[in-house]
Amino acid sequence: MKKQEITINESPLSIATGQIARQSSGSVIVTHGETAILVAVNAAKEAREDINFFPLQVEYRERHYAGGKIPGGFFKREARPSEHEILTSRLTDRPIRPLFPKSFKCETQVIITVLSSDGENMADTLAGVGASAALMISDIPFNGPIATVRVGRIDGNFVVNPTRTQMEDSDMEIIVSGNEQTIVMVEGEAKLITEEEFLDAMKFAHGPIKELIGLQKSLIEGMDILKRDTPEDDTDEELEKTISNMISSKIDAAIKTGDKVDRENQISALKDEAKEAFAESHPDSEKLVSAYVNSQLKTAFREQILSDSVRSDGRKTTDIRPITIETGILPRTHGSALFTRGETQAIVVLTMGTPRDEQIIDSMDIDAKKKFFLHYNFPPYCVGETGRIGFTSRREVGHGNLAERAIKEILPEYEDFPYTVRIVSEITESNGSSSMASVCGGSLALMNAGAPSKGHVAGIAMGLIKDGDRYAILSDILGAEDHLGDMDFKVAGTRDGISAIQLDLKIEGISFELMEEALAQAKAGRNHILDIMYEAVPEPMEMSKYAPKVLSLQINPEKIGGLIGPGGKTIKKIIADTECDVNVDDDGIVTVASLDLKRCQEAIEIVRAITLEPEVGMEFDGSITRLMTFGAFVEFAPGREGLIHISEMEWRRVEKVEDVVKPGDSVRVKLIKVDDQGRLDFSRKALLEKPEGYVEPPPRERNPRGGGRGRSDRQGGGRRPFRRN
Repeated sequence: MKKQEITINESPLSIATGQIARQSSGSVIVTHGETAILVAVNAAKEAREDINFFPLQVEYRERHYAGGKIPGGFFKREARPSEHEILTSRLTDRPIRPLFPKSFKCETQVIITVLSSDGENMADTLAGVGASAALMISDIPFNGPIATVRVGRIDGNFVVNPTRTQMEDSDMEIIVSGNEQTIVMVEGEAKLITEEEFLDAMKFAHGPIKELIGLQKSLIEGMDILKRDTPEDDTDEELEKTISNMISSKIDAAIKTGDKVDRENQISALKDEAKEAFAESHPDSEKLVSAYVNSQLKTAFREQILSDSVRSDGRKTTDIRPITIETGILPRTHGSALFTRGETQAIVVLTMGTPRDEQIIDSMDIDAKKKFFLHYNFPPYCVGETGRIGFTSRREVGHGNLAERAIKEILPEYEDFPYTVRIVSEITESNGSSSMASVCGGSLALMNAGAPSKGHVAGIAMGLIKDGDRYAILSDILGAEDHLGDMDFKVAGTRDGISAIQLDLKIEGISFELMEEALAQAKAGRNHILDIMYEAVPEPMEMSKYAPKVLSLQINPEKIGGLIGPGGKTIKKIIADTECDVNVDDDGIVTVASLDLKRCQEAIEIVRAITLEPEVGMEFDGSITRLMTFGAFVEFAPGREGLIHISEMEWRRVEKVEDVVKPGDSVRVKLIKVDDQGRLDFSRKALLEKPEGYVEPPPRERNPRGGGRGRSDRQGGGRRPFRRN
């Protein structure tokens, strides 16, 4: 076994190889603190001939045993990957995919398994380091190494790979991958930081990234690694030149066609024309002909932008496509918006629920609940195609998570808006940056639902065309500009700062100076979109009549048991009497939900009465529950009783309690005493008018604790009565 180690955030981080999974092409164990992952990589022996892409599969899996847990559910084993596992697989895939030779078509797998988790040092960033190291020591051609880190900021100071505890105090969470020269991938969220602060975080991250790359190089040093030969691309220079001469003028016309469908139809016709023209002379070169047409298209597309600063739809590099906004388009939903930007369109729908609708997270390290989640759907019809439906793709999970991160920062505080919120973005048209359309639509749907959000948030996707020293940064990119360009840089935020960010590159990196320029251009574009959104929906609208009404109340956590009652009897009675949904959290926040606001208010008043700390002088409306020889018990809140002594019934002398009240009677009483055990004495006569000439009767013998009046009588519920000496 060979092992190398450094210190990251005051904990040892090591990479070891040679002991486990030795039949794999490359395998490593990466450990940080007491968190450890196994990464194994392999590639098929033969290349796939039927594809024009690199068949890379990255799978990150967490095992519950790593955190000392047994999975929930009936089968008690890990099932389909969680959202976090899918997102981590994507975070590992994105920075390494551009580093394989384009001609390498052997199916390649990177499998990452979390073996141990200390609950503090997170495994997701270790996956990128481990994947790079395992590929470097394998026989698979790979232009690495790269490394991945998480950046947080606590009290204004950047922290690399912060622990879970430290992240609770951090105002940003940004995952960064890079090589020795620069940054190649970014994904994260922040509490509205400036562009300058984001850039500082990237520069800070690059230091630890270079340290981790150095660690990998130390591991590889002295190892006898033999890489596979990289196959050469099939080329036919004469055929390529002939095709170029034949279609160059038509390609120029196609790339200047603004409509996406028309442009794609023209390109498809060009491919068919070229294939037909060379069908006899080059019968086995159909794929090669198509590849040359695509190459010609890419070159012409990029050159037009670099030379003329004009894009295929006629826009300048900084122009934003026309935007239209409609809200409240779905009558029975709680909030909805139709956001259209050029040929990208999203119907975004918001649903408000109760605490019962919270999403339960049962992972290796965390048992928690989410009050806000955003789901993104990308059906094949949105790009005019047919395709498989019925499952959620990794792309849909990733885009939904990015939009969720962006919107999370503008959500109102739970105390002001005690709802579980679900937003669903249905992409109905797509031609560039549908995830950012989901951000804008989600913000508008929040306002349409009447949520007191902290203002609008908007997103924009930036592109890059770079050829040597020449480059062009593109605002609000089209699908073709994403496909044929070098960068997809998504930035979301408010007028006050950035809330979410994502950067993917198809080249080996960009300079910090170019990134700074792209951020400034993105800010101008984002503010332009925000102006249009504020003009359409300047403030929260009236809440839908179909939305549940939710009220909340903070109670003393020590009163939770009394509110729930024995076996849930008390809270069940509140639910039955008021027809409301009542929930109480461990921290004492009680939420009441119903379509009827009046019912909610009734339930809140009952909860308030049950959890109230009674003080002498307070008045209550109650109901007589039991009669005793010495008085009557009155229930002033579900499960809470007090005694009206016979002497406190009337101003006159009462011989029998039943002469004044009977079970079920409604009475109003005043609290006159709380004894040292919390038992309550009420008076009925204190609220009655004192008769003229009233003479105080002689005191009768009083045994306030007698007559079978035990603890259970005084407080209600099945508590053990007092023992008498």
